[in-house]
Amino acid sequence: KDAINYVTDKGLMNGTGDGFSPNNNINRAQLVTVLYRMAGQPEVTGENPFTDVPEWAEPYVAACYTNGITSGYDAKTYGGSDTVTTGQAALMLLKALGYFQYQSDFEDDWQFATIKQAGKIELFEDVDSGVTEAMTRNDLAQLVLNALESGMVEADDDTIKVNADGVIVEAGKVTYNYVTSDKAYARAISD
Repeated sequence: KDAINYVTDKGLMNGTGDGFSPNNNINRAQLVTVLYRMAGQPEVTGENPFTDVPEWAEPYVAACYTNGITSGYDAKTYGGSDTVTTGQAALMLLKALGYFQYQSDFEDDWQFATIKQAGKIELFEDVDSGVTEAMTRNDLAQLVLNALESGMVEADDDTIKVNADGVIVEAGKVTYNYVTSDKAYARAISD
């Protein structure tokens, strides 16, 4: 209840016409809309490359796609009406916070890496949906509140990259450090 009150009070999530509808599932277009609002509604500088995004969601998908927070199934298909699993929502939120900036962050399994990082920052605290289950509006509200309480990070890439005759080898580890900023997205998180 506290999370729902928070996200609706801050304008991050709206009702559905039938109240908040906490048990309804969230789809990909709705999730990027919430992420866009979390970022302080920045100016959209990129374009939506996908042909299957509802018109109302195009600027939100464009903003999140341009900033590397979301991607499509392929170059033209986004799947905006597809439900989002808790793991997918967590990954997008972690990317919005600054995590997963390098391919090496994903290790061998994006879902396991997401769960591992989300556990470190307590992103799943009080979230009832399983990682592979469809995300409900109720659990998204809690996930958003947990993300906002965890803070933004910036990558410190301490890896070594060698490119020899087209073979690329990377070694080392990326470290993420907490940052503070006076940018619009940081003020939105502070609020």
